[in-house]
Amino acid sequence: MIREAVVAGYFYPGKREVLLSTLRELIVFDEPKKEALGIVVPHAGYMYSGKVAGKVYGKILPPDVAIIMGPNHTGLGEEIALFPEGSFLSPLGEVPINSELLSLILHEVPWISKDKMAHLKEHSLEVQLPFLQYINPKVEIIALSIRSIKYEELEKVGSGLAKAVKRFKEMSNKRVLFVASSDFSHYETQPVAIEKDNQAIREILNLSEKGLLERVFKERISMCGVYPVALCLVACKHLGAKEAMLIDYKTSGEVTQDYHSVVGYGGIVIF
Repeated sequence: MIREAVVAGYFYPGKREVLLSTLRELIVFDEPKKEALGIVVPHAGYMYSGKVAGKVYGKILPPDVAIIMGPNHTGLGEEIALFPEGSFLSPLGEVPINSELLSLILHEVPWISKDKMAHLKEHSLEVQLPFLQYINPKVEIIALSIRSIKYEELEKVGSGLAKAVKRFKEMSNKRVLFVASSDFSHYETQPVAIEKDNQAIREILNLSEKGLLERVFKERISMCGVYPVALCLVACKHLGAKEAMLIDYKTSGEVTQDYHSVVGYGGIVIF
């Protein structure tokens, strides 16, 4: 199955040359590059969050395979939905699902649902594709949409993903990257969004999935991708992650000049 690009022309340019020109402006290549295990990147329209995402993608060594994990905004499909086969389409071309890593994940985490429905209209994974294609035109992906996940399942799923990735890297010698797609606070005033988001970011920088979940729910931080980020932290730590670095943070208010109702965007590298 080819999953069509459903938000091209809306969240990001729908024409190839315009998209390439936009990515050239957004992706800021920086040295030294990090051999990242995971990243946290926003998924709003490129005019709002593209600069934050671009700085992150410009800081890392390009992956051969990206495991993109994002929240389910539509409510369609299963709670934890793995796109089972085929490819995703963007204006830059097709991005295939890596079937070998997919099989290993299903072996290590057999209770994950193979489900296309959750992905059909979901933008949080799709907006990452052009960035990944720009830094590696031959990139392959695994697509995981998460509506919710119980805390006691985080360790099982995260460790299973890590085992699959470790085995895959031993077999293929390919670089694998976890991409946790998330925005932070939604529709808060600028000062409130910054204060709340700093709390969540501190927990991510401490590599604490438990602290992140507790802080988000206690402080009512409207971080849409908290589950994908928490899962990313678990998996990366099982693969040896010791540190995380904040690359950039901005709000939509810096674009719209409306500071009464902003969305927060954070870019983080885990290595």
